[in-house]
Amino acid sequence: MDPSTDVKPARLTRSLLGRSRQGALATLMPQSGDPYCSLVAVASLPDGMPILLISRLAIHTKNILSDRRVSLMLDERVPGDPLEGARIMLAGTAEEAQDDTELLKRRYLAAHPSAEEFAGFRDFSFFRLRPSGVHLVAGFGRIVDLAPRDFLTDLTGAEALLEAEPDIVAHMNADHTDTMNLYAVKLLGATEGAWRCTGCDPEGLDMQDDRRTLRLEFPERIVTPGALRLALKALADRARAGV
Repeated sequence: MDPSTDVKPARLTRSLLGRSRQGALATLMPQSGDPYCSLVAVASLPDGMPILLISRLAIHTKNILSDRRVSLMLDERVPGDPLEGARIMLAGTAEEAQDDTELLKRRYLAAHPSAEEFAGFRDFSFFRLRPSGVHLVAGFGRIVDLAPRDFLTDLTGAEALLEAEPDIVAHMNADHTDTMNLYAVKLLGATEGAWRCTGCDPEGLDMQDDRRTLRLEFPERIVTPGALRLALKALADRARAGV
């Protein structure tokens, strides 16, 4: 399934936030105010807010510490004409994580396991990008601006699910790799691979196979581990039935 065929702006934006693993980060040079653009690796929090792990030696980090205003472009990286794929330009502010650092680290390393070797370096820090808005281009003539309330995932009442997320991810990757392959192939139109779970939230399950990423959206909002088990079983039954 090509997400760009889904014209629902909020859903497509949430999917891009969950699936993207790299983006173009624009910051402002301190003295001149000139824009500076760099390629960064990204992950996301359960509500979709982007996460960066960046070094204080990097120009973009020095820029952020001087002026927190940033813009981040994420795109689908589809084959063929890149302008045919969906993309978002997220505007907002970057803030160094002072709390919830374990959550940011866990979510980031789930998406970028190779970053484990430098995640503990003293000059590297986790930053969250707090959006003020998104400009979505979903294809020719399909352009819309969204406020954070329109595209960030509502986490209200989902405390039990979020608390259980590390155990859920570990369980899926230890015991249900065949089922994730089933989701990928039968429900999302991907090819088989070493699909693993990288995270979950009330709206969906994120999966990854090396550089390939997928988002399995739930038919309805999920806020407890018990409800998640039932939803994943129903989705697996649907995939097996070819519905």
